[in-house]
Amino acid sequence: MTMSAGWYLRRLSRMGPGEIGGRAGDAVRRRRWRSARPDCPAVTGARFTAVLPAGTIAAIPPDAAKRLITEADRLMDGHAEYFGVVRDDLDDPDWWCDPKTGRRAPWGYAFDVPYRNEDAVGDIKQIWELSRHQYLTVLAAAYAITGEERYAERVAGHLRSWWRANAPLRGVHWISGIELGIRLLSWVWIRRLLDGWPGAAGLFEDNPVALSQIWHHQRWLAAFPSRGSSANNHVIAEAAGQFAAACAFGWFPSSARWRADALRSLERHLRANTFESGLNRELATEYHGLVLELGLAAVAEADAAGVPVPESIRLVLLRMTDALAAVVDNRLRPPRQGDADDGHGLVVDGEGTDRWASLLATGDAVFGRLAWWPTVTGTDVRTPLLAALVRPYPEKGTAPAVTRPASRPDHFADAGMTILRGPAEIWCRCDGGPHGFLSIAAHGHADALSVEVRHDGVDVLADPGTYCYHGQPEWRQYFRSTLGHNTLRLDGADQSVSGGPFLWTRHAVSRVLAADTSEASAGGTARWCAEHDGYQSSVHRRRVELTAASQELRVVDEVRGPRRAVELAFHLGPAIAADLTGDRALLTWTRDGEDRSALLDLPGELSWVAHRGESDPPLGWYSAGFGRKEPATTLIGTGFADGAQGFTTVLRFHG
Repeated sequence: MTMSAGWYLRRLSRMGPGEIGGRAGDAVRRRRWRSARPDCPAVTGARFTAVLPAGTIAAIPPDAAKRLITEADRLMDGHAEYFGVVRDDLDDPDWWCDPKTGRRAPWGYAFDVPYRNEDAVGDIKQIWELSRHQYLTVLAAAYAITGEERYAERVAGHLRSWWRANAPLRGVHWISGIELGIRLLSWVWIRRLLDGWPGAAGLFEDNPVALSQIWHHQRWLAAFPSRGSSANNHVIAEAAGQFAAACAFGWFPSSARWRADALRSLERHLRANTFESGLNRELATEYHGLVLELGLAAVAEADAAGVPVPESIRLVLLRMTDALAAVVDNRLRPPRQGDADDGHGLVVDGEGTDRWASLLATGDAVFGRLAWWPTVTGTDVRTPLLAALVRPYPEKGTAPAVTRPASRPDHFADAGMTILRGPAEIWCRCDGGPHGFLSIAAHGHADALSVEVRHDGVDVLADPGTYCYHGQPEWRQYFRSTLGHNTLRLDGADQSVSGGPFLWTRHAVSRVLAADTSEASAGGTARWCAEHDGYQSSVHRRRVELTAASQELRVVDEVRGPRRAVELAFHLGPAIAADLTGDRALLTWTRDGEDRSALLDLPGELSWVAHRGESDPPLGWYSAGFGRKEPATTLIGTGFADGAQGFTTVLRFHG
């Protein structure tokens, strides 16, 4: 995918004067850096002191350690899977090759590489992912647990290979700050986990090539921070990686300045990226997880190095953790809202480890769980590692500076998210919040007033997910479109106007009119109502009621305005089979060996058709993770709305 002149004009229109000036300065600096590449200053007597406290590795639960070793051995055999693509070349990887397309990124000055053009470069996500070196943190953790040097030697061989192949400012791995930031964080943890290995110092602090790479990474991040309308999760990753490296690898004349600047940036942008309620402002749940992981990792480095951290940073991370505990369903699955690209801040666990359970376990260790938190039964490696470095909050003898929720929150007014909960583990997310974060809302979807419904953790009315970012524009557009969500579309148009794959030029504005969940726990009815202005001459208003006694969810859509063509979409999860007859669908699925069912009564004013696995145009798909998709049933009702037209949908779960 290449960007047209029109895209650049649309992108420019979403920037303020300060951002435009900053980007102009970046452009000048990039031209100057093309020919002016200073050498890393000489470093003598460097020592790595940010080690794990004694006994940390012994605290790792045996089952979590077993999963990690299984993962590490698979990596040692050369096998891994990224975004649905199986790789068998990890014994000696080609750092520039995209295994999905077979294309190899061109060599040259980093800022000349057309990384958005898949025909020239390949799938950039596939190329970048391996070079985050998070698979090497897994191998380093395997060494720390087992003491087997084969893991450490593989890590060393791959790092030396990467450093040789990726000279500073040359090639695709020097383009994006988030990649540099996460890579630095990985290097810090690799050095920490290899500390008992005799070759650790020779790989890092006694290695001029490693020192040069670490220095150039930090110099780059100091020069080219994400700015203005792009200051979302990327700037958090840049600041966290820069800060971690400046704490753990503080061997350079600029280290103190880099550390102070990165900490200021982290504090500012953690607050800016987070609602007071604790939810992430991008309204994309996986980025809530990424930012929380990065923030916790940064605080761990600060505490390991004895660097004071502004209390506001810990308070934001505390609010984020409580918010996560509040929104998950009974299986600890959070909402599937907005973009998701499977990005992680720190990976030291094997396959089968639950990301969200891990974050809640770390939150318990660092902040302490509240009485209403869901129970976490799984184990992980990362929690004992972080908990060994992060000082407990609040410290003994002090009181927290915030009042934590006394009961489980279910309405987050600033984020426009409401969770309705009913019996038999019915979970329903209602979306009446902002379209996204900052002027481009890069990771938002056109999903105003959408609902997401689960029964005992199974997606019944599902958010289809994300699937892809680059290279497949028709699929990118579908998965972020209004038709790709459980909401209503008028005249075939999205509620918000897209200007590119990470750019929205007009944002629908939603407002929640009512949110009352107080009766649900007593067997009564929880209610929610919201509307949005995305259709300009018409208003879409939706009411949702969840009645506990009857296990019934009622959705009423009203369209106020002139006569308009209507499409009402309900996307079913991949586990759901649907038998559609007229305007009634029998839904069936199996959970833990038990057959379950529900009846979906659809508005009779519309004509209903079931779609599944269609590609021209895309319709009837579910993406469980980035780069993966599978057919799923989508029910589309078509007709017309005239005046104050109402459409009622009723979902009844069978006991």
